[in-house]
Amino acid sequence: QVQLVESGGGLVQPGGSLRLSCAASGSIFSINRMAWYRQAPGKQRELVARISDGSIKYADSAKGRFTISRDNAKNTVSLQMNSLKPEDTAVYYCNADVRQASWSSSVSNYWGQGTQVTVSP
Repeated sequence: QVQLVESGGGLVQPGGSLRLSCAASGSIFSINRMAWYRQAPGKQRELVARISDGSIKYADSAKGRFTISRDNAKNTVSLQMNSLKPEDTAVYYCNADVRQASWSSSVSNYWGQGTQVTVSP
């Protein structure tokens, strides 16, 4: 099994910054794609940013303000969020496509438990 554990959420004022981190552990051979999603109350979960070998994609709402990065050696992914707005308030989830064995090309998708980000004066 694979576990994803997020950290770094909290309460911040508009214009402030937060850095989210996610650590993957367990039965991991390699991780293809790592991503951050968020879900605000009453809304669908949406992609914020994703990163894979040589490719990064941001939601329009995150471009220019958020930066995703990963450390392949540590199986971690981070999201630096600057210039935060009240509309960024949501539960942020880490997501990863994990290959668990060298002898199998099968990839499974995993979610973290989420971390709350609240942007409020």
